[in-house]
Amino acid sequence: MKEKKFLIVVDMQKDFIDGALGTPEAQAIVEAAAARIRACREEGWALIATLDTHGTDYMDTAEGKKLPVPHCIKDSEGWRLDPAIAGALGECVLVEKPTFGSVRLPEIVRGQAEGAQALRIELIGLCTDICVVSNALLLKAHFPEAAIAVNAACCAGVTPEKHEAALETMRSCQIDVI
Repeated sequence: MKEKKFLIVVDMQKDFIDGALGTPEAQAIVEAAAARIRACREEGWALIATLDTHGTDYMDTAEGKKLPVPHCIKDSEGWRLDPAIAGALGECVLVEKPTFGSVRLPEIVRGQAEGAQALRIELIGLCTDICVVSNALLLKAHFPEAAIAVNAACCAGVTPEKHEAALETMRSCQIDVI
């Protein structure tokens, strides 16, 4: 059986690691995430990275009104991938997304998986309880028969408690937590 493997690296950007919305938990996963990216690259997995992307009008958006912290403003230092993550990724597909989940992500996976009889999708990144869970659920909805997993050691939530709650939500939706 021909299986296509994808590693989806969610929002490993400076603003979520050590910038405007950074946390010690996010900083703590960078090394493990970079190592996982390198391992998947060596094994021939397709690599896709998402970029939370906002404009200078962020504070006027629906998200900006509920989370009034400017972050990931396109082309700002905080919008860029963490250097260790960028180095591990090398050439890969980058997907800018204006909100938590990327509606383009399933289309990109489908296009790259053409001819595959089975899909294996693993997600890592930030924040477990917002963008990781959103993208995992979108992928599960589009690919209900795919083996979809989130690597808990390579994710961090807004808080450790929210990280655990998101992992439990994903388990409830038949997404494996590894």
